[in-house]
This record gives sequence, structure tokens and C-alpha cells, in this order.
Amino acid sequence: MTTTYAVLSEGLEKSYGDVHALRGLDLAVPYGAVCGLLGPNGAGKTTAVRVLATLTAPTGGRALVAGHDVTREPVVVRRAIGVTGQYASVDGDLTGRENLRLFARLAGLRGAAGRSRADELLERFALGGAADRVASTWSGGMKRRLDLAAGLINRPRVLFLDEPTTGLDPAAREHIWTAVRELADEGTAVLLTTQYLEEADRLADDIVVVDGGRAVAGGTPAELKARIGARAEVTVTDRAALAGAAVVLDQLTGGSPVVDEGRLTVGVTVLDGDLTLPRIIRALDSAGIPLTDAALRPPTLDEVFLRLTRVRTATITEHAKENAA
Repeated sequence: MTTTYAVLSEGLEKSYGDVHALRGLDLAVPYGAVCGLLGPNGAGKTTAVRVLATLTAPTGGRALVAGHDVTREPVVVRRAIGVTGQYASVDGDLTGRENLRLFARLAGLRGAAGRSRADELLERFALGGAADRVASTWSGGMKRRLDLAAGLINRPRVLFLDEPTTGLDPAAREHIWTAVRELADEGTAVLLTTQYLEEADRLADDIVVVDGGRAVAGGTPAELKARIGARAEVTVTDRAALAGAAVVLDQLTGGSPVVDEGRLTVGVTVLDGDLTLPRIIRALDSAGIPLTDAALRPPTLDEVFLRLTRVRTATITEHAKENAA
């Protein structure tokens, strides 16, 4: 098992009785990169983070974090990582400064070193002005930034973020995103689970789609989008032309055109959009169907996510039917 990655797992499994949360999960996250871990609820994302952060032991497979085995060397792994969960773990009865100094002591930074690190992080996350107020009076976004700062107190080589912006408003999310991107640019490896597809699209260098405890797809956001193709969409002049345009697109692509009567558009998903769209325009012109617009619409990450996890679910369903038969 190579150690050139910050996070590397092979065949990682985790079971809770008869429930299999992880079923052979493979991951490879290099230093200086953000890896987005996406999947529906119950896919195994949080379980994967808990295993990799040594919070729970795997029941199969193997994982290395910062070059150390999570099962054999959990103490060494913990010294190399930072973890921020779905909910802020700060103490509301302490000030922001006291919270970070407490985390510094827990990380082994005492005296002037701990105080200096706490002050440094308060300024980095623009929390210096509220540092001496109790955290219970802070906004949700400020608490999340303080929580992220606490996860960085030990200068981790690997940072696990489990849905770090849940419940935050757009401005607060933007602040967290900027901080995460800066950390990766400085060489930290970040494993991010999120329910916000926009978040993964903005932050992730690579994405792993998890479903049923396994990785079902992976690649850069652009590569994953390319897998499902783009939407070739034409806009016609009136409703009378919609039906004819749909027939032409169906015959030319073999797809399933989607008609939007309100927008006067007909669209179909194609893999070779740069070649197909000119053919569609020529075919519509030959059929005497006038256009006002024609364009390729790249898929959103939401569409990619739904398509990939839906295919996985459909495959499981078909296997279940075959086994029942």
C-alpha cells in the first residue's frame, strides 16, 4: 500500500451488526487538494470520515492517513489531522479566545505557544473583534468559523470536514469556502463531505460519489459532468414548431427530448454536443423549422449526482429482482 497520498483507503468496510455502512470503499487524496465526498443520506460518508479520523474502527480493509495506519497507529494519526463535524463543537460558556486556548492545550500547545496560535487563528478567520465575547452570543457562521479554527490548532496535514456549512447563510458559506481553499493551496489535504452540490463544484479538485458504502464514480467536476453529456437545446419561434422540433431531435439523437412550452424550447442530452448541435441546426433548417436560439447547456453537478446515484439504485433493484427470481 503506497504512502504517497494524504488519505488512502483500500476495500474499507464498516458494519454495525447487519448494517453495512461501508462496503469496500477506495479513496486516494493527495496533499494540497480538496476531495469532495458526495452521496445520498445513508451512503456512508460520515462513517468513512469517522473511520479515517480514528473515531471508530473499520471491520475490513485498510486505510492510511498521513502515511500511518488508522488501526495500528491511531495516536499518530490523531496528531496529524483536524476534524470539523456537522455541528459546532465550541463551548458557548467560554469566549472565542478561551475556546481556542483550550483546544491548544488539548493539542499539546501550552503557554505562550498555545496563546500565540489561538490569536493567530482568531485573526485569520476575522474573529478578533469578538474574541473576548462568550461564544453563545455569536452568530451561527461565526461559531462555524471558530470550529474550523479549532480543527486547525495543531496545523494538521489532513483536515476532515463533515458537512461544515450545514445551516449557514450564503455569506457565511462563502467565508468558509475561502478558508478551505486557502488551506489546500498551502498544502493541507482536505476531505469534505457535503450536501451542497454547489459547494463541491466550487471547492473540490476531485469528487468521489459514494452510494451504498462504495465509490460508484470519481473524477474532477468537469470529468463527471462530461460523463453524462450536455443538453443540446433549441428555441423555436412558436408553439406550432415545438412538436416538429421534438421529432427531429428524437430521430437525430435517439434521445428523449424534453419540451418546455412556456420557454418554447426542446432539449436533449448528448455526449458529443459540439458535433451534434450543428447537425441539429441543419436538420431543423432542412425541415423548415425556424429557430431563435440554439445552445449547449452543461449539466449541473446536481444532475450528475442524481444520475449517478439513480443508476446505482436501479442496478441494486434489478439485482434484487434477479436474485428473487
